[in-house]
Amino acid sequence: MKIMHLSDLHIGKRVNEFSMLEDQQYILTKILNIIDEEQPQTVIIAGDVYDKSVPSAEAVELFDDFLVRLSKRNLKVFVISGNHDSAERIAFGGRLMKKSGIFMSPVFQGVVEPITLEDDFGDLNFYMLPFVKPTNVRKFFPEEEIGSYTDAMKVAIEHMQVDTKKRNILISHQFVTGAMRTESEEISVGGSDNVDASVFEGFDYVALGHIHRAQKCGSEYIRYSGTPLKYSFSEAKDEKSVTMIDFQEKGNIQLSFIPLIPKRDLVELKGSYNELTLKSFYEGTSYTEDYVHITLTDEEDIPDVLTKLRVIYKNIMKLDYDNLRTRHF
Repeated sequence: MKIMHLSDLHIGKRVNEFSMLEDQQYILTKILNIIDEEQPQTVIIAGDVYDKSVPSAEAVELFDDFLVRLSKRNLKVFVISGNHDSAERIAFGGRLMKKSGIFMSPVFQGVVEPITLEDDFGDLNFYMLPFVKPTNVRKFFPEEEIGSYTDAMKVAIEHMQVDTKKRNILISHQFVTGAMRTESEEISVGGSDNVDASVFEGFDYVALGHIHRAQKCGSEYIRYSGTPLKYSFSEAKDEKSVTMIDFQEKGNIQLSFIPLIPKRDLVELKGSYNELTLKSFYEGTSYTEDYVHITLTDEEDIPDVLTKLRVIYKNIMKLDYDNLRTRHF
């Protein structure tokens, strides 16, 4: 079975007060184009569908359109809620959507039943575990010792009673210890939301959401797909992609990563005002359309510099100086 792993769409997000809806609509269409080329049978969206628990009407409309377009491709789609989502809103209408092959994670009630699909190699079980805190799990298992996020995940998974002889995929939205964060994620004080990767040992593949940079977590098959777009300048040098999983017989999983090219990139430019305004510097590049963080190295502030620079770089998100004065303070 061929599976596409996505996460952290953050539909409706604003970056430095710029709405990303147009960029999100563009990249979701690109993802549909990849689906048409790669022909996966299943798509996973591992949480943070929206950027806010109460998304805007425009954000809901965009995701609704994406789901409709996915359903027309005769796919099975698994969607869980993340820490930015309202679990109740993601779950709403889930029983009706199953008829279209769209599986929305229910609100966590202590029991996670697998959804089983069949391919040439037999059954493949998908376990959908939305973002949970220790308090969510403790509510259903008061007799268990649950003091940390790792404890909570361990208890939740143990009660799934996973048959490790079969092929199993977990879809989860948590921060796995050691994962490399970016500036666009919510961070718990002192890393209290850490989950040890050892709790996932019973699964053949763990499709994670929450961390915005694509990466593995210890095992090659415990993975974050990352965001489809860059949501902070700490990600400026990242290459965004979708993760493709070719799951054959148990123990045989092939991974590939297909690049996602945005409508507008996030880029960082540094130099003096005169250097950055030279036609030879920006001509033939996408800088004039990209979202830009400019760092000026001039020792003196340039009067009305933002207005002047926006004649060339119309999507400046951030402007600062790096000179003797700023380094001193």
